Parts: sequence; C-alpha cells; structure tokens
Amino acid sequence: MAKSLFGTGRRQLTIIYSIVMFFFLAGLIFGMHKILEWSITSEQARELVDTAGNVAEAQAYFNQHPGIVSDDSLVYKSTNDRLFFYVFDDQGRLLNFARASFHIEPFILDVIQNWSGGDDVIVVGKSGENGVKSRIMMTAQSVKTASGEHAQMVYVGKDVTAMYNGLEKATYAIALLGMLAVIAAAGICHILAGRAMVPLKEAYEKQRQFAADASHELRTPLAIVMASSEILQNDKSVTSPFLKQVIDDVHDEVKKMAKLVGDLLVVARGDNKALKLKPSKFELSSVIEQTARLMQPLAEQKHIKLAVDAKGKVEIQADEQRIRQLVLILIDNAVKYTQDGGEVRVTYRKAEKGHVSFAVSDTGIGISPEDQERVFDRFYRVDKARAREMGGNGLGLAIAQEIVRLHKGRISIASELGKGTTFLIELGKKMK
Repeated sequence: MAKSLFGTGRRQLTIIYSIVMFFFLAGLIFGMHKILEWSITSEQARELVDTAGNVAEAQAYFNQHPGIVSDDSLVYKSTNDRLFFYVFDDQGRLLNFARASFHIEPFILDVIQNWSGGDDVIVVGKSGENGVKSRIMMTAQSVKTASGEHAQMVYVGKDVTAMYNGLEKATYAIALLGMLAVIAAAGICHILAGRAMVPLKEAYEKQRQFAADASHELRTPLAIVMASSEILQNDKSVTSPFLKQVIDDVHDEVKKMAKLVGDLLVVARGDNKALKLKPSKFELSSVIEQTARLMQPLAEQKHIKLAVDAKGKVEIQADEQRIRQLVLILIDNAVKYTQDGGEVRVTYRKAEKGHVSFAVSDTGIGISPEDQERVFDRFYRVDKARAREMGGNGLGLAIAQEIVRLHKGRISIASELGKGTTFLIELGKKMK
C-alpha cells in the first residue's frame, strides 16, 4: 500500500513537472523564433528600403538626363544576386530592371501587378509553384519628376528563401534540443522526487508501525475492561439505576473501541503484509445468506427490505473468515446509509470464466462523484455527522478493499446522489 502510494505520488510529481517544463520550453522556443524572425526581417526590410531609395534616385537622375541611359549602367539582363528591382512607368511598361531568378520571377510580377501598398511598405510573399517553395520580401518607391509629380514606380525585392529555411532549421534544432531537455529534466525530477519521498516514507513507516503496535497492545486492556463491564452488568448487588446506566455506557464505548482497535490492527497488518489468508473451499452463497441473516434485525429496525438473490451453489477457494467480513462490511454500510423503508439487495453478477462476482446495492442517499474517489480512504466519511451517530470509524471500506486486493480481486462503485449505491466485487483468478 505504502509503496503504491509513494510510487503514485512520485509519478504524479514527475508528470506535472514535465508538463510545466514542456510548456515553458515551448513558449521559450516560440518566443526565440519570433525574435529571430523579427531581427532578421527588420534588417532585410531596412536594406530593401535603402536600396529602393537609391534606385529611385538613380532612376530620377536618368529621367532628367536621358542620354546617360545608353551606357546600360542600370540595365541587367541577368544577375546572380538575390536582390532584384523593376522600374515601371504609369502605363505599366518596364523601363529598367535587375531580374530575379527565373523560377520566382512570374510570382514577383504577379505581386507587382496586384500591389496595393504605398512607398516603403514591406511585403513578404510565399510561392509554392512547380513544387519549389520560395519566399520574397519586396518594397516599392515612387519616382517623381522635378516638379514633384509621380512618374514611375520602383519595385525592389530580395529572395529570402534561404534565410527562412535556415531559420526553420534552427527552430527545429532548438525544438529537438528542448525535447531532449524535457526528457532529461523529467529523469532528474523522477530521481529528486524519489529522494524527497525518503523522509516522508520514513515518517509514514513510523506512523504505521505505531498504529500496529498500539492496536496490538490495546487489545489486552480493552478485553479486560470489556470482561469487567460484563461482570458488573450481571452483578445483582448493583441496584442503583445510575450505576447500571454508567456500566452499560462503559460497556458500549469499550465495545466500540475494541472494534476500532481490531479494524486498525487489520489495516496495519495489511500495510505490513502480515495479513495472511487461510484459503479453504466453501459455498459463497451460504456465507452471503448467513451474513444477511445477522444483519436482518438492524434492517428491520429501519423497516428496510434486505433481499439476497443467491440462487444455486457457488463454491470458491478463499479465506472464509475474510469473505464473511467483506460481505458484512458492505451490507452493514448499505443498511446504515439507506433511509427507513428502503431496500438493500445482494445479487450475483455475470463474471469472466474462473471469476466470481457479486454486488451489494441499496436505495440510500448515494455518493457524489467527488466522494466516490475517496470512499476507500481510511477514516474518510461521506456524511460525517451520520457516521458518528451510527458509530462508524471510516475504516470499513478500506478494510473491504484490502480483503478484495488480497484475493486478487477488484471492487468498484456506481452511485448517484439520492438514488442509491452499488458496490461490485469481483474475486480474482485464483477463485474456483
């Protein structure tokens, strides 16, 4: 039990820490990607704006001195540089250019044709034609006449495919390193969580050992007090009504204490794996019917119908005493939490081959979904006020779960507030 408890806690700490680290690194990588993209593109944009200004000034100068154009100083039939420009007049005629790569030029001309921005506006375009993914950055600037009128338009751009590809590769590499860092951090967290659990385990072991020792040591004095109270109850020399009431009260309280100590001892032995089974072959149907008869008087006090649907003989190989205790706990729990006039029913259920399954159902107050996860916890009570009135100590279902576990079985719960509860028990593969 303790090993499972601390193992679960260790795994939960590792998972939570890993999730936190994952989202932290994901946010960090995303932020780094955006910062790198902004820093690179801002520099490229500044370069394009400066180049567009220079080309526009040069074009304006050649417009004022048309004779200089003949030296072809601004006319390039092809270029290996990723930087390109195109100069168009108001009628859309190409006047000057430095051509881009042939496989992206149609896309560039399409962008120019649909240009809607003004001067110095940066446009980033993507192209996937012919299976080749390309990215370009472009800007434009108008060429004015000496009188300030708009005459021509200069479009300057750059093929930034390599830059973006490099940025993506860098991001993927950082993401991969981030995943490796998360895995490494999870491993380190698992180790550190295990070390952090050591003092908790030691404290838990001491507390568990104390509960076992105390329960064992208390049995003898409680038995003596119980026997003494019973002797006093039968002593005819005690005639005072007040003293008789005191003796009866002491007897009842010692009886409750003895039951609590017995339950604590069962739980402590289960934790220490000292609770051993004594298997034998017996009829489960007979055990259920006999236990139900023991609970019949309590059910009749509340006008509860207690029915057992256990037709036929079902023989199993198990610890008969523990199975009786299991059935008693479940029926007692059902009767306690069922209103007057309700119904408690024990039925067999269909189970896998080699298994035995039965259910204890009631029409009681029911259990909320959040409480269903904790009803098997020790000392946990769904209705604390009613549990105290009925003498419950919150250990019954914890003991029932331990008995089922020892028989390699399974216990589950189905309940709805105000409509009742069903405990389904399936005893394990060793059953015959």
